[in-house]
Amino acid sequence: MKIEHVALWTNDLERLKSFYECYFGAVANKKYVNQKTKFESYFLTFSALSVRLELMYKSGVYSNGDNDAHVGWAHVAFAVGSKEAVDTLTMTLKNDGFVVLRGPRTTGDGYYESCVLDPDGNEIEITI
Repeated sequence: MKIEHVALWTNDLERLKSFYECYFGAVANKKYVNQKTKFESYFLTFSALSVRLELMYKSGVYSNGDNDAHVGWAHVAFAVGSKEAVDTLTMTLKNDGFVVLRGPRTTGDGYYESCVLDPDGNEIEITI
């Protein structure tokens, strides 16, 4: 198992992407845009790291943290190796009383994932 990516909400996607490209040598993928949900994101890859950074924007994400989605770190994602492993771990967590927020499902940008909450309410994404 490894940490697959860490996600960060922002109100200025292009500015943050440029920052990580300029100062940390990140290479961005093509921007993902979901027209239905108004969600946009980039995945940034760093040559020396095996962990990626996802920059995310969506209307209604606030800087002051007054709602569930606020500017700042959003979740950590664990890659578990297969769809079956995603399904099994998600079901185990659910059966053990943890909150499953979404999934398992295939997202609009092709990820197979589920999202659960840890005991402190931090979002964990479980992906292939």
